[in-house]
Amino acid sequence: MQGLQPKMFQACCGRYMNHFATCPAPDAESLMRSRYSAFVCERAEYLKATWSPETCPRDIDFDPEVKWLGLAIKRSHQHDADRAEVEFVARSRLNGRATRLHEISQFFRKDGRWFYIDGVYA
Repeated sequence: MQGLQPKMFQACCGRYMNHFATCPAPDAESLMRSRYSAFVCERAEYLKATWSPETCPRDIDFDPEVKWLGLAIKRSHQHDADRAEVEFVARSRLNGRATRLHEISQFFRKDGRWFYIDGVYA
């Protein structure tokens, strides 16, 4: 788990990733954090399970050369009981070059579970 401390991971995102059927993320921000962790840990099954079926890609590819450096939540806003957005910056390094993914992501809740819809680069 590059960049993730085991105790903190289990208390935060790990419980959602490892027990998806019984312990869904309680809000969009928690889902965003756990999805970032899923990218770090290369857990495609969790990413697909938490992605809207209408926008989920068929395959999720991971680049083993990417080193994830951190996630910063800039803003989290719940529009209503079932719609929210989270603005974040995910930092990584590839071949010695630092990159930033700054996105505003859209989420919806269905049957008590939050799902990622899509995002726009900020």
